[in-house]
Amino acid sequence: MIQRRLLAAAVTAVLIAAGCAGDGAPVSTPASPTGAASVSPSAAASGTPTAGRPVEAAPATEAGASRPPGPARLEVFPVPPGSRPHDVAPAVDGGVWYTAQGAAALGWLDPATGETVHIALGAGSRPHGVIVDAVGDAWVTDGGLNAIVRVDGETHEVSVYPLPDSRPNANLNTATFDGRGVLWFTGQNGIVGRFDPATEEMVVLDAPRGRGPYGIAATAAGDVYFASLAGSYVGHIDTENDVITVLEPPTAGQGARRVWPDSQGRIWVSEWNAGAVAMYDPATAEWREWTLPGVAARAYSVYVDEFDRIWLSDFASNTLLTFDPESETFESHQLFGDPANVRQLLGRDGEVWGAESAADQLVVVRF
Repeated sequence: MIQRRLLAAAVTAVLIAAGCAGDGAPVSTPASPTGAASVSPSAAASGTPTAGRPVEAAPATEAGASRPPGPARLEVFPVPPGSRPHDVAPAVDGGVWYTAQGAAALGWLDPATGETVHIALGAGSRPHGVIVDAVGDAWVTDGGLNAIVRVDGETHEVSVYPLPDSRPNANLNTATFDGRGVLWFTGQNGIVGRFDPATEEMVVLDAPRGRGPYGIAATAAGDVYFASLAGSYVGHIDTENDVITVLEPPTAGQGARRVWPDSQGRIWVSEWNAGAVAMYDPATAEWREWTLPGVAARAYSVYVDEFDRIWLSDFASNTLLTFDPESETFESHQLFGDPANVRQLLGRDGEVWGAESAADQLVVVRF
């Protein structure tokens, strides 16, 4: 059943920029240009977006030559109450897919109107991750159904591909496509698997160290890497032979949560326990790590945009952070949900999207 909800003009926009000194301490510098409504720092922190014209903040200091000029615009879109959106994926039609974990559904948002559509995935569904294939179909890792779910991008027809009976309660997490069009996925209860959409063959592998596989991503060359939260490592999958190699970050017990490649094929890792972001270079087999700004940071999601800037969500400071690898500096973007709990980030040119799972809304940063 498809539920539609037209959200009134609750879609709000705020232009925010914040700088961060070299010591990692975030500094917010909102300004009130002539002709724009103003938002005080206390109002921005309250979790209540301000309606009306956007508020433009003083641009942060330029951090690198590859970085686009001007401030970032933070915009939020409410979704139906109780949706508890977890992951997002920009759709090919200009909309945005999101997993409505609290509603057992896959959601779709029209950013132009605020309209949402909920596509029921079945009794017991608890969708976690969502990605989009080359033809615009959405692929969902559904922990409640213990299955991979495909939703046709045009007809919204739902197809369910259960894991083998010998692999119950995998706690499915996230998926990615390799260079051959095969979908690879993770399950926190100790599995990594692959599903071939062409043949519908599914293979499930035991992950090193058991519990923990979480975020997964593929490079432009089709190499697949995943993060193990409980195992505190990054795994590289030999997709031809189903062999997993453990890559050890420098900090023990760091809690690698999600991974994302940059344009050079380097792998960026959000380290939940360590409150840091790490980078692994496959060309040299070398690691580097940077501690997030603030106190007791909790790095959850990581995403690399088209400018090779690193985006992270920090639960502790309730912010989105950008990290420039060239200058090795962070910028902080305060979120409106209090708390927001952005668990995943994904984007397209000029936009970075996330789901504020604790606030029943999606957030986009435009630049």
